[in-house]
Amino acid sequence: QVQLVESGGGSVQSGGSLRLSCVASGYTYSKICMGWFRQAPGKEREGVASISSSGSTAYADSVKGRFTISQDNAKTTLYLQMSSLKPEDTAMYYCAADFGGACANYATRLSRYSYHNWGQGTQVTVSS
Repeated sequence: QVQLVESGGGSVQSGGSLRLSCVASGYTYSKICMGWFRQAPGKEREGVASISSSGSTAYADSVKGRFTISQDNAKTTLYLQMSSLKPEDTAMYYCAADFGGACANYATRLSRYSYHNWGQGTQVTVSS
């Protein structure tokens, strides 16, 4: 049973920074596609960033140049460094993992339907 546990959320003023972490456990597969998603109240869950086992990354246009996704060498901890935060970045942020074809292309990498393992989320609130 794959477990994903996020941390690092909080409240920050516009222009500030936060780093989210996600610890993954309970799997032995060598290939894993991981991503960060977010969901604001009343909105659908949207893809923010994704990283493959090889280290290739993909970002939503809304966060390019401001957010950076990374993982540790053991690929058990996923990070999302968020800078120049805006009020519209306010949302619950979720870590997701998939061992199949989620990292096949840009569209699948940022689609919530591609991932089958999810964390409980960590709240990020950005005030103006």
